[in-house]
Amino acid sequence: MASDVVIRPARGAEEFPSLVAIWRSAVLATHDFLAEEHRADIEARLATTYLPNVNLVVAEREGQAVGFAGTDSQKLEMLFVDAESRGSGIGSKLLEHVIAAHEVTAVDVNEQNDQAVGFYAHAGFVVTGRSPVDGDGLPYPLLHMTLAPPSSQS
Repeated sequence: MASDVVIRPARGAEEFPSLVAIWRSAVLATHDFLAEEHRADIEARLATTYLPNVNLVVAEREGQAVGFAGTDSQKLEMLFVDAESRGSGIGSKLLEHVIAAHEVTAVDVNEQNDQAVGFYAHAGFVVTGRSPVDGDGLPYPLLHMTLAPPSSQS
């Protein structure tokens, strides 16, 4: 259950190896569309390029990191939950936290990741645009999603 999960700020670069391990676990479980060489390239840059440039929060259960989210300027840049902890509410708890604490209103989602698209839609995000490639110019279309105003959420 997510009720025993604590959301806390990341502890800095010393925590990056465990966050990379969570990322790898999550991506292997959910990103079957990602070519192996692209996955390896992203993983190689995660701790040096991506993680240091976002506001990171970590979901922790019994002292163990089980998920994390990174935000920048009201945009959710990343949210990953360890594969063994998926489906237990950790992703929802991370998302609720960053919406409340970091005023997140937008996220870009890989179009091929149906589970993530559904997760964000269920949380009240709506598709407001599409890009044919990802942020690195690779052939992974992105859906641009925005949090709908509370009055229009169902």
